[in-house]
Amino acid sequence: MNIDLTALHSHVVDKVDITNIYTIPEDYFGTTGVKKLEDIKVDGYVYLSPSEDDIEEEVDSINCKIEGNMIIEDSISLEPVQYPFSINYDDIIEENCKKNENTLDIFSFLWENIVLEVPLQFTKVEDFSKFRGDGWKLVSENELTENNNPFSELLDKMKEE
Repeated sequence: MNIDLTALHSHVVDKVDITNIYTIPEDYFGTTGVKKLEDIKVDGYVYLSPSEDDIEEEVDSINCKIEGNMIIEDSISLEPVQYPFSINYDDIIEENCKKNENTLDIFSFLWENIVLEVPLQFTKVEDFSKFRGDGWKLVSENELTENNNPFSELLDKMKEE
C-alpha cells in the first residue's frame, strides 16, 4: 500500500497521518521464522524535516509506533507461540519514498522493521522434564551451571592437595 505524500511535498499540510491497521501478506514471511502475523497497528505521521547536509532541503521523516503479535515457532517445543512486539520508530525514510511519484511504500517499510524484532530463539517452555529420551534430557541453563559440572569432583580433589 502506498501513502500519498503530494500534499506534504506541496506544503499544503505539515504532516500525513499513517495511523491505520495494516495486514502484511504471507508471501513476505519467507524464511524469517514468522509463521503468521496478525493485523498490525501503526500510529504515527510522515513529516518534512530539514536535511542534515543542507538546511534549505527537506527530507521525509517518520515518527510512529508499530504494534502487533506474530506467531513464531517455539525454540524448544517447536509449537507455535504468540510473540508480541512494539516498535517506536523515528527516522528519515528516503529509501522507501519515491520522490517522483510522491508516495511511500508502507509495506516494505513496516516489514523491514518487523523482521528486526523476530527473535533468534524464543521459548515459553517452563517444564523441561518432558523433553527427554533414551540417554538424554533437556536441562535449563541454571541446571547446567549449578549442579552438572563433570569436573567438580576433580576440582575438589585438587583443592585438598
